[in-house]
Amino acid sequence: MQKKIIIKSQGDPQIIKQLADELSIDEISANLLTQRSVKTFEDARSFFRPELDDLHDPYQMKDMDKAVARLDKARTQNERILVYGDYDVDGTTSVALVYSFLKEIHSNIDFYVPNRYKEGYGISKQGIDYAADTDTSLIIALDCGIKAVEKVLYAKQKGIEFIICDHHTPGDELPAAVAVLDPKRPDCPYPFKELSGCGVGFKFMQAYSHRNSIPFENLTNYLDLVVISIASDIVPIIGENRTLAYFGLIKLNENPLIGIKAIKKIAGIEGKDLTISDCVFRIGPRINAAGRVQSGSEAVKLLIASEYKKAYEQALQIDEYNTDRKNLDQTITHEALRLIGNSAELRNRMATVIYNKDWHKGVVGIVASRLTETYYRPTIVLTESNGFVTGSARSVADFDLYAAIESCRDLLENFGGHKYAAGLTIKHENLDEFINRFETFVCKNISEEQQIPVVEADVKITFADITPKFYKTLNQFAPFGPGNMTPVFVSEHVRDTGRTTSVGQSHEHLKVNFTDQTGVEISGIGFSMAHYLKKIRTHDSFTVSYSIEENIFRGVSSLQARIREINFKKSE
Repeated sequence: MQKKIIIKSQGDPQIIKQLADELSIDEISANLLTQRSVKTFEDARSFFRPELDDLHDPYQMKDMDKAVARLDKARTQNERILVYGDYDVDGTTSVALVYSFLKEIHSNIDFYVPNRYKEGYGISKQGIDYAADTDTSLIIALDCGIKAVEKVLYAKQKGIEFIICDHHTPGDELPAAVAVLDPKRPDCPYPFKELSGCGVGFKFMQAYSHRNSIPFENLTNYLDLVVISIASDIVPIIGENRTLAYFGLIKLNENPLIGIKAIKKIAGIEGKDLTISDCVFRIGPRINAAGRVQSGSEAVKLLIASEYKKAYEQALQIDEYNTDRKNLDQTITHEALRLIGNSAELRNRMATVIYNKDWHKGVVGIVASRLTETYYRPTIVLTESNGFVTGSARSVADFDLYAAIESCRDLLENFGGHKYAAGLTIKHENLDEFINRFETFVCKNISEEQQIPVVEADVKITFADITPKFYKTLNQFAPFGPGNMTPVFVSEHVRDTGRTTSVGQSHEHLKVNFTDQTGVEISGIGFSMAHYLKKIRTHDSFTVSYSIEENIFRGVSSLQARIREINFKKSE
């Protein structure tokens, strides 16, 4: 499906020129900065040179004083503490960080990760029962719990109190916990709302360190866990997240935790200068695979490992889980595509909702993402678990998936998530009505523009603008991620030099060589774009969107274009 290339709104020309002069950079780079809300010299200093001193005071978060006081009490009275977290990357890194940090100062502590298949997402009665059986009196819940109203009451009946550290949107009622740390609470004045779950746990430990005169270095030792959570949970890498990610990448590259060092070795990225992208595609999936295929607690055990040999063995096992996960993902994706392809009714709907009781619950979210890429519409993939229909949903640009699911809340047993991704559980007898109502909501609320996939380019440039100095400035924009994505450019009046060809085992990719009106040539790669080859050869000119990257071949470095999309004029 061809994507439409659009260009973002541009910054104020006067601000751009002033910023370019003050920073001694080109106006294209200055324009990119203004699009990222960097408009003054001081803004630019914070953007290009983050400092840990820039982090907000954790006590600005609602209930932080209560959380610290309750943890102090638990330590003073040697209470047993259970660190409880979700089974995905954000949850397991959260548990590993808080457990490891507290273990240094409090020995009466344990951790718990619910089983995805037996207990499902979030706080479970089984987890609370485990806490009661082990004489736990305080549970610190991470990356979950904001909607666990009934479960917290259940724990209270057993003499167990909660501190909740979450980053998801609260429901109408907050759980009756001792403290609820969540920057998305309507009454929370904390200035940065987009922390990951691990980020909220970090802020809790930061506050506790400050109150108890614990060296901050004891906590920053775990910043590699924080950056992996930020990257994998796809939270915006702006503001405080940018600072945490910046220093987290330094930790990840220079002195990672033993368990992460083992993952890097297994993933073949040891010694490489890792980026946010590596966290998302190389490290995160391996951590996630434990919870998807086996148990998230295995990921935590790896992340808190103190001996490299044992960590390496655990990393090997988790890598096998990741291989199993990829095989399941591919098999179920093919089955789902075949199911839709064989049904005119499914193909013609505005939303995709499909169900198969035999599909693996651990990969339905990945499959939903694959289907969204193919059909570009809100998608829900469902399977069966513990007698219920359960699954994951993914959305398209700007369509509020959470609102669509929430409109059917009377049919659901449980649901949660955000605008672009969600999970839900439903009884079998309500499935047909849910499918119809979800489809109706999408039909009424999705716009025509939201049904067309787009590539959003930051700014229009010519090939002559691409110089080593320009690329050096772009590199300083890292770490890249939501809110500060790798800059995407658009060039018009582009022509083929005659040297563009298809490459790859099945000739599925494009190896391009283009020029534009400046006469400058640029080479590049367009993955899975070989179907454009005929049009490229037969059209006089076209518009190209791309990012710029360094290509090193036989020791020689050059700049190349990573092609994002090519648009051809209809009249040509």
